[in-house]
Amino acid sequence: MSEGKRKKISIGVEDFKELIVKNGYFVDKTLMIRDILESNTKVTLFTRPRRFGKTMNQFMLRRFLEDERTDQGEKIENGALFDGLAICSCGEEILSQQQQYPVIFLSLKSGKQPDYGMAYASLVDEIAKEFSRHRYLLHGGILSADEEKRFLALWNRKGEAIENAKALAFLSECLFRYHGRNVILLIDEYDVPLENAYFQGFYDEMIGFLRSLFESALKTNPYLEKGIITGCLRISRESIFTGLNNLEVDTVLNTRYPDSFGFTEKEVREMLGYYGLEHQMPEVRNWYDGYRFGGLKIYNPWSILKYTTDHVDHVTEFPLPYWSNTSSNSIIRELVEDADEDTKRDLERLMDGGCIEKPVHEDITYGDIHESQDNLWNFLFFTGYLKAGSARMEKNKQYLTMSIPNTEVASVYEESISKWFEKRMKATDRSPLIRALEDGDCQKAAELISQQLMNTISYYDYAENYYHGFLTGLLSGAGRYQVESNRESGTGRPDIILKTANILRGKVIILELKVAGSIEEMEGKCREAAAQIRMQRYAEPFEKEGYPEIKKYAVCFYKKDCIITEVK
Repeated sequence: MSEGKRKKISIGVEDFKELIVKNGYFVDKTLMIRDILESNTKVTLFTRPRRFGKTMNQFMLRRFLEDERTDQGEKIENGALFDGLAICSCGEEILSQQQQYPVIFLSLKSGKQPDYGMAYASLVDEIAKEFSRHRYLLHGGILSADEEKRFLALWNRKGEAIENAKALAFLSECLFRYHGRNVILLIDEYDVPLENAYFQGFYDEMIGFLRSLFESALKTNPYLEKGIITGCLRISRESIFTGLNNLEVDTVLNTRYPDSFGFTEKEVREMLGYYGLEHQMPEVRNWYDGYRFGGLKIYNPWSILKYTTDHVDHVTEFPLPYWSNTSSNSIIRELVEDADEDTKRDLERLMDGGCIEKPVHEDITYGDIHESQDNLWNFLFFTGYLKAGSARMEKNKQYLTMSIPNTEVASVYEESISKWFEKRMKATDRSPLIRALEDGDCQKAAELISQQLMNTISYYDYAENYYHGFLTGLLSGAGRYQVESNRESGTGRPDIILKTANILRGKVIILELKVAGSIEEMEGKCREAAAQIRMQRYAEPFEKEGYPEIKKYAVCFYKKDCIITEVK
């Protein structure tokens, strides 16, 4: 295939039409349209993690179903966008519905302001844009003078609060009169304003407005054909979908559309093969695989797209944590910072590649997240920070084993733990530890290090690089010492060196670290570290520099325990 004809990977393009027109690479999800049209469900809420293709699918539905018009009411032809795609083979019953419906498309992802007034104004602005998109209705002779005045007020962001709350229902009626068909209502990122409001402190106000907006549009709307809602989290009916009995919720745990969001193994292989990267499949699997939707293996689509384009353009030779950089990961940080002993043990088990078992429930509100630790684990699961394993029922409650999906998501936990540790160390007085090392008080130094180990969260199964990072972080910025890690010295590489800037009245502290497999091995490992310090002559360069005092220590770890011996 020539370079000129090769499809491009479009990063940040959310509109299906733009993707196709610009010759973008499209992973064909159009059979989802058939499944939705054949479903008897009036309103479907799809919950998937962020960047899993929800917005693209909403635009795909709109471009297939909408009888789209210009400002003057002339029909816009979008049928050719779907040429050659799977939906074209679905028969006349499906294809006869193409471009036949009026469509309302409302994205709520912009509702992320610091106070309710600004967030509310942002959502009103989105509503106004949709009225503007359908302004051809003003030329159809279907609106009374009062209705035209109301339409213009909503278009110009001058509607009363009650009019804004019922705007979608009003627009549905106007569209029905013009087109003679009920409306398809597409609401994207419905929970973004709720998440923002929760963290910013005006959750109840936002719930009140969205409840009114959704109730009039989805519950009491006689002009609704179908409603499709997408978001990350299932918000309980009681909080926002009050009385909406015609709602079906499709989640990562219970789905009729397992392959509609995210990329399947076959789709990833095809994409990598298309760009000559098929040999990268093992690396891609390790970094971005791990999700299971309805029994299907699913890959994170955003990360696959970014990985592929970066490797095609030779931006990097390495996999990177693309998805983890798309959000603030504030929930992970809260989990780490507020962790009690049970939560720390669970985090350590997860970071070691293990599983935890938790009761799972899909009805949750942001206000419920911190009522119990189980709610927080549920939130992490449904937003993509954990994946599902086996399930069981006990006393009418479902329990699910959960684990970290892949290397990319593990890096989010590692980063959050590291930042928490750094923050914690800055607030901790470490001068007693420095004094103990200066004085040769090995027992005191070991006790202080063990105490800090008890209060932290480990990962990498207590491997030596974990302890190395932990101790370096513990000693950095403490007192007058510069901390050097794995610096060339003598004929070997001591793990950690502390030294003062001044030499004549200065000091050097050398630490060689070992990890034991049991308590019984610890003393032997200390002797091994001591022999290494002597054999490799770690102190010799500093003696030549003229440092009058050099302390050398063998340090051994086993889980949360530490012993230290001074090397003479």
